[in-house]
Amino acid sequence: MIAGVVGAGGAALAVRVAGDPARPPIVFVHGWAQSGAVWANQFADPDLLREHYLLAVDLRGHGSSDIPDDGYDNPAVWAEDLAAVLRLAGSPATVVGWSYGGLVITDYVRERGCAELAGIVLVGALTEIGKNRPGGAIGSLMRDAIPGALSEDPALALPTVATLTAGMTAEPASGGETQRRIGATLSVPPRVRKALFKRDTGSADVLSGITVPTLVAHGTEDRVVDPAAAAYALGKIPGATARWFPGVGHLPFAERVDEFNRTLREAAVGRKG
Repeated sequence: MIAGVVGAGGAALAVRVAGDPARPPIVFVHGWAQSGAVWANQFADPDLLREHYLLAVDLRGHGSSDIPDDGYDNPAVWAEDLAAVLRLAGSPATVVGWSYGGLVITDYVRERGCAELAGIVLVGALTEIGKNRPGGAIGSLMRDAIPGALSEDPALALPTVATLTAGMTAEPASGGETQRRIGATLSVPPRVRKALFKRDTGSADVLSGITVPTLVAHGTEDRVVDPAAAAYALGKIPGATARWFPGVGHLPFAERVDEFNRTLREAAVGRKG
């Protein structure tokens, strides 16, 4: 089922919802140039559906959400967008951020503290962005993809996005799944793909001020977001715990579905607000 919420500036945001709204909520925040559909394996998990209310937002400019002209470089905008989803959740939620989604969660904490958060799970996540920002360390695959993946020129963008997408997993994904991910990226307008990188944001003080239980999950073979970014978050967030996925790339929730879902269920225990 798709629900709608209104984010910053009146932007309409699409939110996939499943499970019992009376159960403890888990809110999923996807990464750069994807959509809430990346969490399909979590939405298909019978244990997660039985135990939790699941919500996966399409960020502004992505998926079925509105594509505003601006706001992509503004932490207050991302914070308000996430706050709108948390209001739909109805009670303090465990918030799961993958890749750029980790930066969105960090923006929320920057602007609003840990209000309405029961816990945080960072998955292959950024918490900073900009040159020489350790919480935003990207891997070789992502470095090679810029600027081609941001280009208006299809002759540059298409092969670059295909290479980037195919390399996100340590082991090859199915052709159909890889093509679906490529399609999701290319459906995000180039100006939005580019705007998401037009930021220079440090987060050391923000991370140090997190007051809810936090799990940092990362694939050891991630070539999109360097594992050093996870190590940075672990060193800054008080009491944060690590869950490394050996031999896994940028998509632990798709590459090791059962293992990731068990980890997520365990992380959500005791965070029921």
